[in-house]
Amino acid sequence: MDKQSLDSLPEILTAQHIATYLTISRRRVYELFQLVPAAGGIANFDIGFSKRVDKVDFVNWINARKQEKVKKNSPQQ
Repeated sequence: MDKQSLDSLPEILTAQHIATYLTISRRRVYELFQLVPAAGGIANFDIGFSKRVDKVDFVNWINARKQEKVKKNSPQQ
């Protein structure tokens, strides 16, 4: 699976979609699935033994990571 744009991803994502988009391993994606969202994990749901992610939740996760970076790098007052 080639690198995709966010717009070309389906509404329901697999670990492989996320791994390809982020250029990380599927194993790392599954590690992120194990974390609660408040700790930086990706919100997901089960379909049988498979994990899936709503595209909206994935986009929100990316935006939250960006916001954390901004807060971490902004000067403290």
